[in-house]
This record gives sequence, C-alpha cells and structure tokens, in this order.
Amino acid sequence: MKLKKYILCMFALAILLVAGGCDPQGEKQTPSSSSSSSSAVSSSGSSASSSSTSTVAKPVETKEMTVKVYYPNDEGERLVAVSRKVKLSDGADKYTAALKSLMEGTKEKGQSTIIPRQTKIRSVKVKDGVATVDFSGDILKHFVGGSTGEEMLVGSVVNTLTEFPEVTSVQILIDGKPVESLAGHMDLTVPIKRMESILPK
Repeated sequence: MKLKKYILCMFALAILLVAGGCDPQGEKQTPSSSSSSSSAVSSSGSSASSSSTSTVAKPVETKEMTVKVYYPNDEGERLVAVSRKVKLSDGADKYTAALKSLMEGTKEKGQSTIIPRQTKIRSVKVKDGVATVDFSGDILKHFVGGSTGEEMLVGSVVNTLTEFPEVTSVQILIDGKPVESLAGHMDLTVPIKRMESILPK
C-alpha cells in the first residue's frame, strides 16, 4: 500500500516538473523570430524597390548647326566664306565648335589654311558682345606669315566669330595673356571689330 502511494506521489511530482519546465518565455520567442524575419523581408523588399527605381542616365543629345568660317584666298588678298555643319554635344558651345571647324583647315581650291595646325583653343568666352579667344602659344611659335599673313589670320578668327550676331568684336589672348601682336603688324591689345575690308565686295 505504501509502495503504491509512493509511486503515485512520484508520478504526480513528475507531472509537476514537466509542467513547470515549460518556458513561458519560449512561447514568446516565436513571434519575435517571426518579426525579425518579416523585418528582413521588408528590408530586402525596400532594397529591391530602391534599386529598381535607380535613375537611368540619359543619352547625350547632339545638335547640328551650320556656321560660316573664313579662309584667305591663294593670293592673300581677301577672305572667302565657307559654310560648314558642326555638331554640338551637351556642354559644347557654338563659338568653340565654329573655331575648331576653322582650324581643321581647307582643301578647297583657291583657299589657304592660315592658322598653324599645332594651335589649340584653350577657351572661348562671350560677354557684352566681346568674344575672348585664348589660343595656345603654338599660334605664335609656328606662325610664318608677314603683315599680310597676320591680317588674314586675325581676320579669319574675327570674321568667323562675328558671324554670330551677338558677337561684335574679338579679343585674342595667348596662353591666357593679352599680346601686342602676332607678328608686329596688328594691335591686338584691344578687341578687333569685324574686318569688312578683307571680305569680297
């Protein structure tokens, strides 16, 4: 009888121990883990959404325009106008494009290239009607003309830029600094107006 009571007591104790061993906090861990899991999904979903809405670079827009550039005739007596098509990409300006076209030279019969091919354009800025052109020192180093050549070179630059109605005169700089002249014959310390005297009449 005592043995039976002892076994019943041990069985009841075992039930109590099992019931007491259940961790109530353990039951609360499931929502927490579910929450962090859903948080991860939300974060990755947000990431995916963010990457899918990333900005796509726009293609560079290229415009084309017609400009007039001027070359000396073979006799060095006057300038001849030549129409050219130039392309303007984003950020490029029409003044630089026109001068670059001029500096490419000419292969037309009866015309001469006067600007030394080694010359580079450092900058072109237009303000209050004056176009300030800054050439590299190569324009002086490689220039071989006399008084006529100097007049033709300056005239080709000035008349090309004054084709734009907003430009009324041109100031020439070399390596960022004003110069007295290219070959000692023309005063370049002041802006030069359009040179009508060397254009066809």
